[in-house]
Amino acid sequence: MQSEAGMTPGHLPRTVIVVPCFNEAARLSPDRVDELAELCGSVLLVDDGSTDATASMLAAISAAAPATTSVERLAVNEGKAAAVRHGLNVALESGATIVGYCDADFATPPEEVARLVDVLEGNPSVDVVIGSRVALLGTDVRRGPARHYLGRVFATLASAALGMAVYDTQCGAKVFRDTQALRRALRKPFRSGWAFDVELLARLHRGDAAGTGLDIDRFVEVPLRRWHDVNGSKLTPGAAAKAVVDVVRIARQRGLVNGRRPPRSRAAIPHRRSR
Repeated sequence: MQSEAGMTPGHLPRTVIVVPCFNEAARLSPDRVDELAELCGSVLLVDDGSTDATASMLAAISAAAPATTSVERLAVNEGKAAAVRHGLNVALESGATIVGYCDADFATPPEEVARLVDVLEGNPSVDVVIGSRVALLGTDVRRGPARHYLGRVFATLASAALGMAVYDTQCGAKVFRDTQALRRALRKPFRSGWAFDVELLARLHRGDAAGTGLDIDRFVEVPLRRWHDVNGSKLTPGAAAKAVVDVVRIARQRGLVNGRRPPRSRAAIPHRRSR
């Protein structure tokens, strides 16, 4: 693993957003990265062993803004789950008090990621904020019908696996407060590649032998005001099937498939701090 620029405790902003990148040279927007860093504090770009021009592109982005943008490079492609886990661990070890991640296509735009951070910063009783793609009146959430309905089926399975009703586990935007539960959840590699979000939330909620997890009241879902499906998704039908298998495995591991309706995570807390 190689590191470039920035990530030292003396220079690190309190919030770091991880952006996993694999062969993103054709669609990653440097302007969006800059905007994300400006709104949230710092961005950590994790190159997941890309084979195109992503590495040089990320180096150029970081060189242009070394105080707010850093790069980590994995020698080989390990998958999004490994890239996110690595980035979050680097950010925590460097002293960040709030960490998160979003996708390199910026289907969740920077201002929406910043809004999730706002909710976490403004509510000390919350440790996890999950973006949720809900097409409500007054929002601009554009999601294809097939993806939407498959997502609802997946969400039902994921809620059973987690033991709590989460509307949208697979939205690529989540932020976390630095807690011992988070650090324990990130110690071991994820077993699931495509359903790692569910596995991470399960670890956070249920804990492990080393300590208890977070109470359900520490989780909040925030409906996004804007989210657009972006062409070039790496989610194939085969990958979707693997994700379902992984969720069933997570449910069995946790002993949560018991026919009971899971308790709900909290709805979004009204809060908006102007920037």
